[in-house]
Amino acid sequence: MTPVSATFSAEPHGLRFVRLWLFGVAALVFAMIVVGGATRLTGSGLSITEWNPIMGAIPPLTDAAWQEAFAKYQMIPQYRLLNSDMSLEGFKAIFWWEWSHRQLGRAIGVVFGLGFLYALVTRRLKGRLALGILGIFALGGLQGAIGWIMVASGLDGEMTAVAPVKLMLHLVTASIIYTLLVMVATGLGRSKGEVSPRSVKRGASLVLVLALVQIALGALVAGSHAGFTWNTWPLMDGHLIPPSDMLFPASPVIENFVDNSMLVQFDHRITAYLLLAAAIWHGAQTARAMPGTSARRRAVINAWLVASQALIGIATLLMVVPLWAGLLHQAFAFVVLGMAAAHRAALARG
Repeated sequence: MTPVSATFSAEPHGLRFVRLWLFGVAALVFAMIVVGGATRLTGSGLSITEWNPIMGAIPPLTDAAWQEAFAKYQMIPQYRLLNSDMSLEGFKAIFWWEWSHRQLGRAIGVVFGLGFLYALVTRRLKGRLALGILGIFALGGLQGAIGWIMVASGLDGEMTAVAPVKLMLHLVTASIIYTLLVMVATGLGRSKGEVSPRSVKRGASLVLVLALVQIALGALVAGSHAGFTWNTWPLMDGHLIPPSDMLFPASPVIENFVDNSMLVQFDHRITAYLLLAAAIWHGAQTARAMPGTSARRRAVINAWLVASQALIGIATLLMVVPLWAGLLHQAFAFVVLGMAAAHRAALARG
């Protein structure tokens, strides 16, 4: 079977375009994730109560249009139960976060779609690589649908926010798209990389998987507001490992993993420790197996990034999640994920 990179071995200019295009789309996804985090932390996600992919790109432009949008927001439970004293100016503040989040989604679709068509017409994309990238594009379309399902979950009944599990699904899908973009772009090398032992590749895969799991758990923390409770470290309510009756008070047990803020945060902490241990171990493993190589440098850098992210997470918790710290924590998680994805893809070339 012909390697993906071989498709472009005789067309380096085309290869450069595809690589830069994919990295550009990944950067837009990164920006959208950060704005999505701000949308969540500011409680802005339900400010736009309709899904209109085309005309929704135009924000309210007159006082009457703003009043109409505000009136629609006043009909949902979040306004009645939490924000009944909100003014029109306060509504505008949350509206712009959600509108910006949706605009970035539209921009990703346009940049991805136009770039894909251009690459096809100019024969920079073909074969399995084209089908693979088309699959990522389809996953992006699914992500848009998940986003609306997530928002719709917070518009009915007595809900004042989106369901945590749906928020997790939304962020995990975005994480997978981001990871695939980075890995495919990194893998489009014109030559083979350094020969990598299978054990090193497995170690890199472990770090990547744990980073994805940790982001998923972070979404549950955000969705259940678990970061605003148990704001001590390393103990939780005076316990290094809280007793089982505090971790699993509800029945059935599975509900505790989503609805119990103590267990949600505890899971996030434990996975953080596992990720840090795995990153440090993989850095040492790669240094022994591949001394003096770029693989060793990447693995060590990623270990430092994970350690930095752990410190940011602890500080964010102790400060009770101010907006800037929460955004930094989420953004840096995707710096870690991007580095882990690029590292694993680069090892695959060896």
